[in-house]
Amino acid sequence: MNFSLSSKAIASAKADCLVIGLPEKGTWPDSTNQADEALGGLIKTLQKAGDLSGKNATTLTIPLTDQPWSRLLVVGTGKDTDRSPANYRKALIAMMTALKDGPSKSVVIALADTTVTGEEAASSEAARLSLIGRTLEDQLYTFSDFKSEKPAARKLNKAVVLASSAGKALKDAFNLGLATGRGMNLARDLGNTPPNICHPEWLAQQAKKLAKDYDCIKTEVLDEKQMEKMGMNTILAVGKGSTQPPRLIVMEYRGGKAKDKPHVLVGKGITFDTGGISLKPGEGMDEMKYDMGGSASVFGAMKVLAETQPKINVVAVIAAAENMPDGGASRPGDIVTTLSGMTVEILNTDAEGRLVLCDALTYVKKFDPAAVIDLATLTGACIIALGNHATGLLANNDDLADELLAAGERAGDRAWRLPLWDEYQSQLDSNFADMANIGGRPAGTITAACFLSRFAKDYRWAHLDIAGTAWHSGKAKGSSGRPVPLLVDYLMSHAGK
Repeated sequence: MNFSLSSKAIASAKADCLVIGLPEKGTWPDSTNQADEALGGLIKTLQKAGDLSGKNATTLTIPLTDQPWSRLLVVGTGKDTDRSPANYRKALIAMMTALKDGPSKSVVIALADTTVTGEEAASSEAARLSLIGRTLEDQLYTFSDFKSEKPAARKLNKAVVLASSAGKALKDAFNLGLATGRGMNLARDLGNTPPNICHPEWLAQQAKKLAKDYDCIKTEVLDEKQMEKMGMNTILAVGKGSTQPPRLIVMEYRGGKAKDKPHVLVGKGITFDTGGISLKPGEGMDEMKYDMGGSASVFGAMKVLAETQPKINVVAVIAAAENMPDGGASRPGDIVTTLSGMTVEILNTDAEGRLVLCDALTYVKKFDPAAVIDLATLTGACIIALGNHATGLLANNDDLADELLAAGERAGDRAWRLPLWDEYQSQLDSNFADMANIGGRPAGTITAACFLSRFAKDYRWAHLDIAGTAWHSGKAKGSSGRPVPLLVDYLMSHAGK
């Protein structure tokens, strides 16, 4: 698929299809007025006749003759006052739904001059172009690697997006959106790959491939013998019941100054989670291939960095293991010594994500990080608390939490902060070890973060619980690619100019 940005006049932008936006109520964008003039008032006529309502995310395709375009796609963009970035994205998704399997081979998209409400950072033309680019990529995503009959190739192969100029700032914004979409799609590919293929060593191979494809990425992989020598006993304990050995994957992107402290991303990479000895119910267990959603998002963010090469230093650490039950698996009641030296009583082997993460959080101290953000499909309790719309956020630093919340708002990839008060820590008390790995049913998301916080005291740290947002269930089952947009926005906000 070929994507480009152009500042051509709308009448000279030839394509099989022209896309314009029509408000339900409010001022028409200049591009829509220009298209209407070129079409002799057709759009106004159809609106007055009731054929076009402008209601948000509605679409109507109109055949044309003797015009630079064979057809016109009118996308309803709602009321000016209600056009938040989220509603604007809904209109973009509706556009792509109408286009992607249609007859057009080429399209000109004139939606960047449709105004959006909200803060300048989220509503500027640059922000709109970035969102258009991201939506183009992520809405064209398919995953058919394991189908014997492949879907027919789409006819659509070229999209030109009109903007007020084709200058560097707007081009960079558009290209960042495209790269973010591709990063999301990498995360989705990894998440959707079946667990008999996607295991810890396979993930390590994907990290090595990323380093091979991009010179700016450096990858190191620690195997089980190296982890044992270092004392990463909790990662090893989770992987003991599987024939697939665990791996610690380290990817580095050094685009900033040598003295700049890196931002560190830590991803939970449980490539399949049966619950171990504390076996999960069988219903829906196939979706536990998505328990590596945190690591998939880290991969996605690193791909965006590699493509756009911002001036920032980022280290990605992925703790990868498979949680299976066999004669060698960890038992409820086992006590293990973490890399930090603290001991953990494993009361539930299905609370394994925090066990692989705690050693990784200790390991990353060596990088002297500016901040550490871990991502994990950690608790079902987060889905109960926030549903499937918001990522759970907990942090030991208010400024870092605020930065991530703001990044999520700008990117339309929202998070919600939960408390991390000391009062919750006592739920992790153990009679036999320094701590237990569960704190009971109350406040399950918070006590999981309390556990992790004990290993993140030496730096600014935030935890993103993506159990409700990393994948979709039901008819639309599949990896979502979240929270790659949030991560990318956060990292770009810290990149040098």
